[in-house]
Amino acid sequence: MQFKNDVEAVNAFVDKYKQLNAEIGKVIVGQHEVIESVLISVFSRGHCLLVGVPGLAKTLLVNTIADTLGLSFNRIQFTPDLMPSDIIGSEILNESRQFVFVKGPLFANIILADEINRTPPKTQAALLEAMQERAVTAAGKRYEIGNPFFVLATQNPIEQEGTYPLPEAQLDRFMFNIWLNYPKYEEELQVVKNTTSDKKITINKILSAEEIVFFQDLVRKIPVTDNVMEYAVKLVGKTRPATITAADAANKYLSWGAGPRASQYLVLGAKCHAAIKGKYSPDIDDVKSVALSVLRHRIVRNYKAEAEGISVEKIIDQLA
Repeated sequence: MQFKNDVEAVNAFVDKYKQLNAEIGKVIVGQHEVIESVLISVFSRGHCLLVGVPGLAKTLLVNTIADTLGLSFNRIQFTPDLMPSDIIGSEILNESRQFVFVKGPLFANIILADEINRTPPKTQAALLEAMQERAVTAAGKRYEIGNPFFVLATQNPIEQEGTYPLPEAQLDRFMFNIWLNYPKYEEELQVVKNTTSDKKITINKILSAEEIVFFQDLVRKIPVTDNVMEYAVKLVGKTRPATITAADAANKYLSWGAGPRASQYLVLGAKCHAAIKGKYSPDIDDVKSVALSVLRHRIVRNYKAEAEGISVEKIIDQLA
């Protein structure tokens, strides 16, 4: 893609974002903040974890986004008996009696890891290398997955039957943890009207893989002032109990704070949030806009917080 300068490129990015939103809105009613967060994670080269009870269109949302982006897409249904080789692939003996690696469903641009917490940690861990390195190692050989690559995972609330909590290392690989709530009355009415009629909706492709990579690079080029960068790093430092930078709320209610990856994602998320709003540099409000989704799954409440009913969201509000 050719533009005279980065300002022109950001303006084009805003137009494409609006087109994406309009196209996704043909299928998904409401959920504007959720759609915005997923698209921010895509253009920030991050992975996304969508959490909500069954039936809130998590899977439909990911399917629709994949359709509008024009990328290769695979869905992996996580079940208790799923094995790592079912995701990554495995070596088989071919007709020439030589071992050949047969790629699993992980080799696509967009992976929908559906109900990721219904499989044991051993299988969940199969995603770790792919999410970090965009490659997998099988039988001592490294296989590149390609670019762009996103894991958009859905998760049922861990209080439900038959779920396994995601390991902290796995959670930390996700840029955003997004909670989906029940739709409003008007939205649910519209959903029922749309899905109980013979109305057929056609989704158009808005972006190609090359355009997505271009806009991902553009987001990283957006300049950030020192005060915004310092605010993001200090905010993460406040979450770490028993350290010099810890806030009172962290010392009181947290047993574990966020690591440096949270600082990176706060800055990247703020850059992309600013860009889709037509701004050429993020401010502190942009950091605050993405703080909840970035920090929610990276801090661990202690017994006192749970006993007093202090939610993670309330703690982050006190810190930001």
